Amino acid sequence: MIHNRNGTRAAVAGPAEYFTGQVRIDPLHLQAEEPSRITSALVTFEPGARTNWHTHPLGQLLIVTAGSGWTQCYGGERVQVNAGDTIWCPPGHKHWHGATSATAMSHIAVQEMLDGRNVDWLEPVSDDQYLGG
Repeated sequence: MIHNRNGTRAAVAGPAEYFTGQVRIDPLHLQAEEPSRITSALVTFEPGARTNWHTHPLGQLLIVTAGSGWTQCYGGERVQVNAGDTIWCPPGHKHWHGATSATAMSHIAVQEMLDGRNVDWLEPVSDDQYLGG
């Protein structure tokens, strides 16, 4: 059993290379010992903050824990998400997620590693895309 006590892992700022705005990442589970491939983090987005477009080789489960945010699948409509919602992003599905322009949002992100990676980062979400234009 691996027991990670609250507060023993330092939070990090979401890198500007992959995020727009102020984002805090609190690691929950960096990676289990094989054969498990699970990783997870609590991600908090301040108003206006969001991820770049990205995909996950084995998909991603998002569990919204606080606030309201937006998510969008490439080619689809922007969707509002709220505390208590869950979102499943299938493997290889291009998407983004983050806070609304007026409210913060936190979610737990759970994904699996494949060949040493759990995400493939793509281009930033433009302000027009973010605002639903």
